Amino acid sequence: MKILFLSTFSIFLLSAFDPADSSAHYDKILSHSRIRAREQGPNVCALQQVMGTKKKYFSTCRNWYQGTICGKKATTLYECCPGYMKMDGMRGCPAVAPIDHVYGTLGIVGATSTQRYSDMSKLREEIEGRGSFTFFAPSNEAWELLDQDIHSNLIDNVNIELYNALHNHMVNKRMLTKDLKNGLTLVSMYNDQQLFINHYPNGVVTVNCARIIHGNQIATNGVVHVIDRVLTPAGNTIQEFLEAEDDVSSLRAAAITSGVLDTLGKPGHYTLFAPTNEAFEKLPRGVLERIMGDKVASEALIKYHILNTLQCSEAIMGGAVYETLEGSTVEVGCDGESLTVNGVKMANRKDIVTSNGVIHLIDHVLIPNSAKQVIELAGDQQTTFTDLLAQLGLTSSLRPEGQYTLLAPLNGAFSDDTLRMDQRLLKLIMQNHILKVKIGLNELYNGQNVETLGGKQLRIFVYRTAVCIENSCMVRGSKEGRNGVIHIFRQIIKPAEKSLREVLKNDKRFSVFLNLVKDADLEDVLSQPGEWTLFVPTNEAFKGLTDEEKEILRRDKNALRNILLYHLTKGIYIGNGFEPGVTNILKTIQGSKLFLKTVNDTLLVNELTAKESDLMTTNGVIHVIDKLLYPVDVPVGNDQLLTILNKMIKYIQIKFVHGSHFQEIPLTFFSTRVIEGGPELRVFGEGETITRVIHGEPVIETYTKIIDGHPVKVTEKKVTEERIIQGPETKYTRITEGGRGDMEGDLKKLLEEEAPVRRPKPPKKAQGTPRRRTRLVHP
Repeated sequence: MKILFLSTFSIFLLSAFDPADSSAHYDKILSHSRIRAREQGPNVCALQQVMGTKKKYFSTCRNWYQGTICGKKATTLYECCPGYMKMDGMRGCPAVAPIDHVYGTLGIVGATSTQRYSDMSKLREEIEGRGSFTFFAPSNEAWELLDQDIHSNLIDNVNIELYNALHNHMVNKRMLTKDLKNGLTLVSMYNDQQLFINHYPNGVVTVNCARIIHGNQIATNGVVHVIDRVLTPAGNTIQEFLEAEDDVSSLRAAAITSGVLDTLGKPGHYTLFAPTNEAFEKLPRGVLERIMGDKVASEALIKYHILNTLQCSEAIMGGAVYETLEGSTVEVGCDGESLTVNGVKMANRKDIVTSNGVIHLIDHVLIPNSAKQVIELAGDQQTTFTDLLAQLGLTSSLRPEGQYTLLAPLNGAFSDDTLRMDQRLLKLIMQNHILKVKIGLNELYNGQNVETLGGKQLRIFVYRTAVCIENSCMVRGSKEGRNGVIHIFRQIIKPAEKSLREVLKNDKRFSVFLNLVKDADLEDVLSQPGEWTLFVPTNEAFKGLTDEEKEILRRDKNALRNILLYHLTKGIYIGNGFEPGVTNILKTIQGSKLFLKTVNDTLLVNELTAKESDLMTTNGVIHVIDKLLYPVDVPVGNDQLLTILNKMIKYIQIKFVHGSHFQEIPLTFFSTRVIEGGPELRVFGEGETITRVIHGEPVIETYTKIIDGHPVKVTEKKVTEERIIQGPETKYTRITEGGRGDMEGDLKKLLEEEAPVRRPKPPKKAQGTPRRRTRLVHP
């Protein structure tokens, strides 16, 4: 009858503190463990045990499906969930564990060493009596791991030292795991010592960095949580620890120099990764002196070792990213029993608990990017670039007080032929990968021009998922340092030297195409400043055509112009700038559409493979193809032309519609409207001069700018004014603007209207060009 009463009472207590109703992470993870073990019977929980250790965890989904904890293989165990027990001949754990006072409960959960020490220290009577206690009870293994000298001292003085130590594990009220909130501070029953609670998203709950391995064992006068280590009082702050420990004197000196030491004496929940003196001795010669001599860099260095959250080592079951006081992040993980920071094993002493945080001693100094020189930002994939800068004497031009941008190609971008170049030529190439100003990723925008150390101008192209400079596009990994920024590129950057026309003229592969361009009166398009993408067929595309057939193409200039302008589109589109596998639709000057996409780093144009891409020119880019392109939606109405096209084009079916004609394409499409500095007007007058202000039409310009790492469309309105000084006998130049060929009548009429406005006066200024002022008006 007594057993029945106790069982009923324990069920009542468990239901009163039902963890399923709690939002606490521990209880959620425990619920998941029940679900994973449901086939084993009622009230069974699935745990993972790290192979080769006694460590067991109620695991997160990530660890469970990976089958590892801290990179080590974990085996699956099935045990009764806390508070339940097995019964002979029945599946699972159908019975509730007997409920007893705290002393008896210590035996139920297997904390027999703590139970024995409670007996020895005369604590038993207290925890068998009336009250409501929370006992964080060290497991038997935890007592074995305790420092031998400390352990002996406790046993030798059971009435005071051991009694006080056990009291330090107790709180004078019942606290279930759902009540143990992250960041909570409890007061122990020994000398009001503080107990620091952390409740992590992975379900781990710690008290002074000791992990609860068996929680919520209800007692008649409280609750017992089994923990994996013996607690020691935490009285000092992190600052006081650094001031007292000789092994971290270098860190202490650096923290004083940077002005950060006082921060570590203030209340908080910090984690300090504290490099030992030996760690500072490993730094390259001169690096520490340079950083410590720079107030900004030294402060960044120390703050990079500090988290504003308390991270106990026992709560780390895999890699996670945390923000430091410096502002950037570190990845904290584990490899078996070892703690890792940014993927490197470095902790040689963990979980030194203080009153305002925890300290992990590490044997490496962590240097944030913000404390590094720009050349130090390069990683393992940019070593060829940095080695060349050093060999060519360019590293010395990157002064610590300057501001630079390095455009660093990956190691694979440097071919053997490039590395065998004459050193003088190679130096010119490398100078074009250094900008004389610091330009972060967020400051780059489409259409931007930047100047290199070698004096060359480079163009920036911003696409939907890529940022490119000339022929080369960025890869992830841009970093900002103390005196500059580094951006990583797939290829060596080649500044454009020649126009579209000059590139075609100098390459015999394109002689047929260029001759047809001349015959269509389109050669000027390829010479004028602008931004074009040109798909150029090689001579191979015209192979097999007779001279007579070529002459037929030349004769029908309108048809030829339509065909050729289907190969031209406004804007500069780099092959690597396209999102891989996604079709991009471009409208050609002819009016029909081109369909482009990249597959395995190869550009496809209307599903035709480009033989070569990204030949940069001063006014565009060339992509080389070996077939003539033709718009599938445009019919042919001439039998001869159809025969010729079918001879060259076999990858599509060209439509024939008797009597159809190609549309007229006026050459106004390449007349550039000048927004600032033109059109040029030269006004010559004798006698009276008159100033007339002509307000131009507002011009809306849209460009793409990188904001917070993402391309964003920015629109600006430009309003122009022209001031024309004119007289009664004015000579003028012809004006061409926006493709209009004849404005003489308009200008003459304007001059006739304005001539009689003022009395003749001697001119104050020599003949000259009109002045134009441009104002930016943000809509």
